[in-house]
Amino acid sequence: MQRGRSLATSRRGVVVPLSPVEAWDVVASGRTGTQWYVDALPFAFRRTVDRLALGPALRLPPPGRDRLAAGDRVGFWDVVRADHRARELELEARVRAPGTVRLAAGVTPYDGEGGGSLVALAVTFDPRGLLGHAYRLADLPAREVVVEMVALHLSVVCRRRAVQTGA
Repeated sequence: MQRGRSLATSRRGVVVPLSPVEAWDVVASGRTGTQWYVDALPFAFRRTVDRLALGPALRLPPPGRDRLAAGDRVGFWDVVRADHRARELELEARVRAPGTVRLAAGVTPYDGEGGGSLVALAVTFDPRGLLGHAYRLADLPAREVVVEMVALHLSVVCRRRAVQTGA
């Protein structure tokens, strides 16, 4: 797993045994049912925290089509951008926080041994006001755990897809 971090952004990259098109179908899936961007454990936990903080605690279902599109609302996310040609997805959280939380996901071909695809994730927090800046510092370790767990979850989902499709 590739790891990167700054004060504002936590990044992970995982190599999966799917072609970029197949991996993108998993990352940007808008199909009804379980989806990584809604059901990964850190997001379920965040919904609970949001409920306790008197936030919206949303769990909106996927739209029921092959891929997400800008303007969709899924889980507690708004789909800000879904560029299917570039295989880039940007989600913005609708949660109670002193700033803006974004999740970006992208898929590129992996040229290393074994081929496959590199799925990159980045969670960014853009603070609002003094409380937001303090929150960003306090939240950094938790954000690192969240992006690690989500990357592992997404890796498992992709590997299961590879087994199902014989990739």
